[in-house]
Amino acid sequence: MTAVALDLAAELRSRGISGVDDSVLARALYSSDASLYRVVPQVVVKPHHTDELIAVHEASRALGVPVTLRGAGTSIAGNAVGSGIVVDTRLLNRVLDIDPEAGTARVEPGLVHADLQRAAAPYGLRFGPDPSTHPRCTIGGMIGNNACGSRALGYGRTVDNVEALRVVWGSGEVASYGSRPAAGDAATGLLALADANLAHLRTEFGRFGRQVSGYSLEHLLPEKGRRIDRFLAGTEGTLATVLEATVRLVRDEPGRLLLVLGYPTMHEAADAVPALLAAAPGRLIACEGIDARIVDLVRARGGAVPELPRGGGWLMAEVAGADALDLVERLRVAGGALDTRLITDTAAAATLWRIREDGAGLAGRSLPTPAYSGWEDAAVPPEHLGAWLRDFDEILAGHGLQGVPYGHFGDGCIHCRIDFPFEPGDPASAQVFRDFMTACATKLRDYGGSLSGEHGDGRVRSELLPLMYDDHSIALFGAAKAVGDPDGLMNPGNIVAPASITDDLRPVRPRASVRSALRLVHDDGDLGAAVHRCTGVGKCVAPHTSGVMCPSYLATGDEKDATRGRARVLQEALDGSLVRGLSDPAVGEALDLCLACKGCASDCPTGIDMATYKSEALHQRYSGRRRPRSHYLLGRLPFWARLGAPFARITNLLMRLAPLAWLAKRVAGIDQRRSVPLFAPVTLRRSAATGSLASATPDVWVWADSFTDHFFTRSAHAAIRYLEAQGLTVRVISEKACCGLTWITTGQLDQARSIMERTVRTLAPYVASGVPVIGLEPSCLATLRSDSVELSALPEARAVADGMLTFAELVTRLDLPVPDLSGVDIVAQPHCHQHAVLGWAADQRLLERAGARVTKVSGCCGLAGNFGVEEGHYEVSVAVAETHLLPAVRSQPDAVVLADGMSCRVQLDDLAQVPTMHLAELFASRL
Repeated sequence: MTAVALDLAAELRSRGISGVDDSVLARALYSSDASLYRVVPQVVVKPHHTDELIAVHEASRALGVPVTLRGAGTSIAGNAVGSGIVVDTRLLNRVLDIDPEAGTARVEPGLVHADLQRAAAPYGLRFGPDPSTHPRCTIGGMIGNNACGSRALGYGRTVDNVEALRVVWGSGEVASYGSRPAAGDAATGLLALADANLAHLRTEFGRFGRQVSGYSLEHLLPEKGRRIDRFLAGTEGTLATVLEATVRLVRDEPGRLLLVLGYPTMHEAADAVPALLAAAPGRLIACEGIDARIVDLVRARGGAVPELPRGGGWLMAEVAGADALDLVERLRVAGGALDTRLITDTAAAATLWRIREDGAGLAGRSLPTPAYSGWEDAAVPPEHLGAWLRDFDEILAGHGLQGVPYGHFGDGCIHCRIDFPFEPGDPASAQVFRDFMTACATKLRDYGGSLSGEHGDGRVRSELLPLMYDDHSIALFGAAKAVGDPDGLMNPGNIVAPASITDDLRPVRPRASVRSALRLVHDDGDLGAAVHRCTGVGKCVAPHTSGVMCPSYLATGDEKDATRGRARVLQEALDGSLVRGLSDPAVGEALDLCLACKGCASDCPTGIDMATYKSEALHQRYSGRRRPRSHYLLGRLPFWARLGAPFARITNLLMRLAPLAWLAKRVAGIDQRRSVPLFAPVTLRRSAATGSLASATPDVWVWADSFTDHFFTRSAHAAIRYLEAQGLTVRVISEKACCGLTWITTGQLDQARSIMERTVRTLAPYVASGVPVIGLEPSCLATLRSDSVELSALPEARAVADGMLTFAELVTRLDLPVPDLSGVDIVAQPHCHQHAVLGWAADQRLLERAGARVTKVSGCCGLAGNFGVEEGHYEVSVAVAETHLLPAVRSQPDAVVLADGMSCRVQLDDLAQVPTMHLAELFASRL
């Protein structure tokens, strides 16, 4: 840490500013946003009150240090990175007032968009614009970039929904603006500037809806109400910081319908847009384009995709109102599509919108090589969209590039991730990027288009603004900057006096290959390439989720505990100059609260698998070194369970003696508030009918994983009872076969590989025999499905991974009868690994077929194997359980609680004292 940075941190603290952090970890976390740029800040600030924002600006001016505001950090143009003070506003997240009569909400700038929607929903209201990042983007960030989103076509851009702002200017002036005449030094200077250039502003600005680049000076015109507040929308924090915003709310229209129109290519889809707009003038809420390659990627990853009409590209047209069906028919006729489909099922529509929202992450992985942001959201008047898209494709081809287009076609705005050939330390690769960007900006001028249609200019487009605007307009931007930020300290390098688009490019792939002990089959065995999958889109930092990712962030709200934060620190450790390798304390701190739940493996659109990366990082960190005690004990639990199996009854009795239990926990590194799971008095393999290929040919084989064998034998006994009641012969595989999960999660990969390969060789003949083989513990079965092929190159590993079944999958495959569960309420907690790897759809279908009323719990239970029992993790483990699981259980005290995983069952027993059942136990109990 430099003396300057220390002085800055001390200065900020002396002014009563909370949340000042100049640690290596914090600076690494905030060195990038979702863009191509890396700028390491001197200090990060997380203010708790808007007065602290004013104090930050006072310190900035006193020391001459730049300040950059940041919401969710999802800016893809480099708008949210800076070399001085980076301010994370997400703790300034209050809804100050909702006025349902006026249809407005008064909010703090760090309020997440989705939380505003939740607050407005009881009044039948919503905030109109909804960017794809709406579960995590902040209102202040939306104002900064003039964000739009899918439904801006129906509800307008953010600027159209701003009613008033209270701001602090770069000059230090604090002022409020709205529809009334503006006063104060900044307002006087800006309005005088506008009055002196009325003709120019009327012809060059506000030419079409998505002209977002530069400063929107048209809002200073008399006929526009001389609105300082709306002028500030889209200024990217270069002039003023929002302290408080009053925004318009709209009625949430019921009865929405989604018509999907299929076209041969995205070009034809773009050509159809003007006809669709004309067929339902002013009535289309959204008209989105999506490429078939994005949908194909979702399918390839095992994601559900509703049936779509024929085509290589689609338009998603949404309408509402009493005449919605008539509108749909008019759109169907006008669209000239190959095929259409009306989506009437709300769940199917939600799935399609979710795929569209994940477009940035999915598009980044939809080509043979990674694709990046950069030329991301240019816009043209919609009547030119088809022609512009064809020209755009020609420019791509001319530079040897590929991209997958999607976006807000109804607004003429296209998103595209492009496979720029960035190579660390190679100026020629950056020159390809510059040449392509310049060619696009030059061609875009022919269509009267805008470099940015909603994300702002940032570092990636500001240098290109002279290709879009004439010299006079560029001079006006500089004059406005001089009024609002005379010292040039607010987010410098953006819009005015721009940074070069090729300066500060962050490594998007590792500087050198970092070979891993794991195979990392999707990244050619390169840990650096794997962690660079994260592009910062930030789905993991949503404060609420219907999936699993990221449970520790949901509990703490700290960037270091999000999948993105961990990926950023690992990137820095492998190829940055700030974090010194995987043994750096910053890496340990970032990974400490990772539950290894694998939720990100399925929920992250870029395919980050932090559980796997954590295992590799631990393996490399402790290679040849002494490990934490818990790694030797909890990390090798199946080994100790086997040794102690003959003494299980005695051990259980001794663990009831408080002093011995206390000592055992202390030695093992277990939190004293945790219970010690009881061993099964007799292992599964000793208490059930067993066999081997040489001695038996049953109808079903049961794999005795370590947890089912030594702890929860009743799950397997229940499965056997149920299956035998259907007339099947069932045998437990007699050989020892551990998946090595606890070794994997603690990074003991050499031992894990040996254990896994022994197990694969044991199970492979059973799988190959054609007799179904089932596993009862989801985490162990998921380890065979996924980690086995990461650990081992044995061809049998893939066969075993593909051949093992869950209990629900077996019942479904054999079409066995299900018990009558009519009227039974079930609260089901799918194990995280089941959610991420195995899937829970088969279980849900069986329960619904049985007539049960099912509440599926989102999120993680919080125990996650050894994580929740280790000393130092108890509070976070409980907090994770409180995000979803415990409230769900409390809300239905009479429901059957279904939890197949040992971790989930132990957590519920410890924290809620409720009985739990495996699906097999539930079915067997109804025989």
